[in-house]
Amino acid sequence: MQFLDIYLHTPWLLHLSVLLVSLCIGSFLNVVILRLPKMMHQDWRCQCEEFLEVPEQQRKQEAAITLSKPASTCPSCGHSIRAWENIPVVSYLFLGGKCSSCKTGISPRYPIIEAVTALLSVGTIAFVGSSEAGLWALLLTWSLVALTVIDFDTQLLPDNITLPLMWLGLVLNYFGVLTDFTSAFWGAVAGYLSLWSVYWLFKLVTGKEGMGHGDFKLLAALGAWLGWQLLPAVILLSSVVGAVVGISLMVFKKHGREVPIPFGPYLATAGLLCLWFGADIQRFWFGFLGV
Repeated sequence: MQFLDIYLHTPWLLHLSVLLVSLCIGSFLNVVILRLPKMMHQDWRCQCEEFLEVPEQQRKQEAAITLSKPASTCPSCGHSIRAWENIPVVSYLFLGGKCSSCKTGISPRYPIIEAVTALLSVGTIAFVGSSEAGLWALLLTWSLVALTVIDFDTQLLPDNITLPLMWLGLVLNYFGVLTDFTSAFWGAVAGYLSLWSVYWLFKLVTGKEGMGHGDFKLLAALGAWLGWQLLPAVILLSSVVGAVVGISLMVFKKHGREVPIPFGPYLATAGLLCLWFGADIQRFWFGFLGV
């Protein structure tokens, strides 16, 4: 315990450790981001085939995808990625951003996600603090990174991440890790119901779906972690960022109005900001309301 106290109160050692560990976590998140949507689609197809009672011989046969299988390979030539080729950021730079076998270019998104995960993790420890709360908050940060990229890629916010995240927030705050349990409980309830209400109001008025159900669950998870007091700030910040990005896409990239824009990344960004600066935001928000 004395060693842990010394470790937590030695900033450079703690931040270096978080940086190195989070680079490895970022590498794992690349796998989650790539494979989890494929796993979901496989599962949905199997469920549909069972529901429709498709004969076994007519069902699509393919190897099951998991987070650990099959082994990582080059998508161009099938070259198996060796351990030394999978060192976060370093391997990409050493290989010059190309496959060691066929020399096909590797997307820079992989080292970018690793580096961003590491930097955001160090930021979480710096702003939340070198404490139990800060260490648990790293799990929230990593989950938000994965959800952001998955939503950008597929417009999906997997229940496999959002629901455990919500329950973990409630359990942690039962012990008062980030906020009190009452705030966390009502944060989860209000987070879900607020966007659920907007969804149904928009659908009744326009006949269209304005957002996905995953957005409700993500905001519920953020409410469970941060408490109901910060939900207005999360919604306001995410709406402002989303509006700016959406208008920019329409103006500069001729992004059609009918083309959906994922809202999850903006919720995740707002949630991370509220995690880092929650106390300051809460004081400003309550001061603004005169509470």
